[in-house]
Amino acid sequence: MGLRENAKHLRTHMTDAEARLWYHLRGHRFMGLKFKRQKPIARYIVDFVCLECFLIIELDGGQHVEQRQLDEVRDGYLQERGYRVLRFWSHQVLGEMAAVLERGFVWPSTLSPSPPLDKQRAGEGGRPCPG
Repeated sequence: MGLRENAKHLRTHMTDAEARLWYHLRGHRFMGLKFKRQKPIARYIVDFVCLECFLIIELDGGQHVEQRQLDEVRDGYLQERGYRVLRFWSHQVLGEMAAVLERGFVWPSTLSPSPPLDKQRAGEGGRPCPG
């Protein structure tokens, strides 16, 4: 299965935590920002991304305890391309949604007002993030 097909599969088979967070992010509901879900970026598929702000939100389940080093490499790769990565545990989204959204609310206001210098390398262009 190719990257795009895998992303489509993941969009149609979201976890409970992903579905719950997507409810709050979709349709510009969160700070008026447009998020995409299960979006291929370079060689990875990210859970949620705001291309305007170069902000990625990742939800980690139990399997991420064992793959912490892989996640660090992945985050480093994305950060080198200008993205900021916010990670939450799935149980945080399911039990502490207000705290998750609050952290996300604070985060975009600290983002750089301009996209990475090398937009092509990042994979996407973008407008400055509001805030």
